[in-house]
Amino acid sequence: MSGKGSKGGRKDGKGAAAEAPPARVSTVKEIAAIAKVSVATVSRALQRPEVVSETTRQRIHEVVKRLGYTPNALARNLRTARTRLIVALLPDIANPFFSEVIRGIEQVAHENGYSVLLGETQGSLVREQAYADMVAARRADGIITMSPRVPAIPIQGRQPVVNACEYVKDGQISSVYIDNVAAAGVAVDYLAMLGHREIAFVAGPPSSPICVDREQGYRLALQRAKLPVHPGLIVTGDFSIEAGERAVEQLLAQGQSFTALFCSNDEMAIGAMRALSSHGLSVPDDVSVVGFDDIRFARYTSPPLTTVAQPKNALGREAMSMMLELLNDADVPPRKRVLSADLVVRGSTAPRRPA
Repeated sequence: MSGKGSKGGRKDGKGAAAEAPPARVSTVKEIAAIAKVSVATVSRALQRPEVVSETTRQRIHEVVKRLGYTPNALARNLRTARTRLIVALLPDIANPFFSEVIRGIEQVAHENGYSVLLGETQGSLVREQAYADMVAARRADGIITMSPRVPAIPIQGRQPVVNACEYVKDGQISSVYIDNVAAAGVAVDYLAMLGHREIAFVAGPPSSPICVDREQGYRLALQRAKLPVHPGLIVTGDFSIEAGERAVEQLLAQGQSFTALFCSNDEMAIGAMRALSSHGLSVPDDVSVVGFDDIRFARYTSPPLTTVAQPKNALGREAMSMMLELLNDADVPPRKRVLSADLVVRGSTAPRRPA
């Protein structure tokens, strides 16, 4: 059939050619919203369906079929030239707290076909920037940082960075952490409930926002218990076992009287317990000790350490899930998620003995 009227579609009632509207290209984010799953789950269902439950996979594929979504459309919505490598930056690889966080990151990464490269920064800006340059050179897809500082990646658009465990000021960076003010407060509230009135505190590095928050939680808890804040009962450490030992030595050398000690992390608490023992002081009969983090070794000290348990594995898993969402859709809004922490009571704390 020839003629102008037959080209470009059928005629409407007025004789004009009615062209079919262009097909709308759906996004991964839209599919996730309709299927009521995360963007990362949609990506897994389309790329690695064997790691997604059958019920979820069927629901996603029904939405995909209804919207006319195709693998080619998926490719247009994903970043190109993926390395499937994520850099996890941590300040100190020897700190046992980070091992469980890294395990959570690795679990989700492996489930989604990614590998994880560990980068110990030791607080070095040069080291941080070297890893950031890997992303700019497309030798890695993104960075999960476990420090309060976020390295600048010299690329246009959204920075492929997620923060875990710490706080960052940049509102465009997704983060997952706990409420350190509240968690520290619970620990000191417990010591006050046991009747302790002279509660010493070993703070962490003041450059870390979480350490500032833990000290704030300590101070607020003393206020709630109507106890004075004695500056001489506050000592600063660097999260190491040796710092806990030095803190106790300093407190005792100054003649400070205290029946309880709250430490900003478990390693300093372990060091503090050792120093107390070396001076003939019993834990918890003479001094109750509370740590923070609930590292693996906390339950094996003598006595076992009472501590604030952070959800370390969950922090890592959530951080990697946030990274997958960002890589699959650069327009996904940044999220700040706060996980809960719990006080785990063990043998290092007891009611204050009468004077």
